[in-house]
Amino acid sequence: MKRSYSTIDHIEEGSGKPQLVFDIGGVLATNLSPVFWELVAAHSNQKAEPLYRKYKEEQSKMLWTGGITEAAFWDWLCRAAKGLSEEQGKAYLKESLQPLPAIRLLEKWSLAADIHILSNHLSAWVEPILQDVRPFLRTVTISSAVGLRKPQRELFEHVGSQLPANSRILFIDDQPSNLEQGAASGWSTLLADPEGLWSGKVDEWLSAIAGTPN
Repeated sequence: MKRSYSTIDHIEEGSGKPQLVFDIGGVLATNLSPVFWELVAAHSNQKAEPLYRKYKEEQSKMLWTGGITEAAFWDWLCRAAKGLSEEQGKAYLKESLQPLPAIRLLEKWSLAADIHILSNHLSAWVEPILQDVRPFLRTVTISSAVGLRKPQRELFEHVGSQLPANSRILFIDDQPSNLEQGAASGWSTLLADPEGLWSGKVDEWLSAIAGTPN
C-alpha cells in the first residue's frame, strides 16, 4: 500500500485563525532540480547527474544553511562547470525558478488564514518570487537566513514559536521527510503533488475549520 504523508483529513483541535505554512520549491514555485542542473551541465558538456551529486556532497548543506555565501557558490559552480560564467549561471537560475499557479491563491487564502513561508533556499533567490505576494505573508523563514534547514526539528520549533498558541496549522511541502517532521511537531500536513491538485485540499481544510466552532 502506498504510504500517505498527508494528515489533513483529521481537523486538529485549536482556536483562532488557521495557519498555513508553505514550502516554496515544488509548491509555490518550481524546484531548481533538475532543470537548473541540466542547463548548467549542457553548457559545460557534461552529464547533469555527476555534477548534481558533486554539488550535494560539497555545497548543498552549507549553501542552504548560510555556511557559505552565494558568491562562494557561484565561484565553486564556475569551476565545476567549465566555461560557465556567473552571469550565465544566474540566467539559468532565473529560467529554472518560476512561479507555480498556486502562488496566485495566497491572496485568497490570506483572507481566511495567516500565511507563512518555510523554505530551504537562499533569500536572494526567492525574493523575486515572493515580491508580489509579500503583503499576504505573516512570516517568511528561509533556511540560509536562520542557519537551519528542513527537516531539522529545531527549524520547525523556530517557526512554531512565531505562530499563535493553540492554533490549527497546515504545512504544505513536496518532500515526505519534511512532512514527517511537521507531523511530529503537531501540524497537519499535505503533500504537494506535481499536478497542483493539493490546492483544492487547502480550500477543503479551510472550509472544514470555518464550520468548526472555536
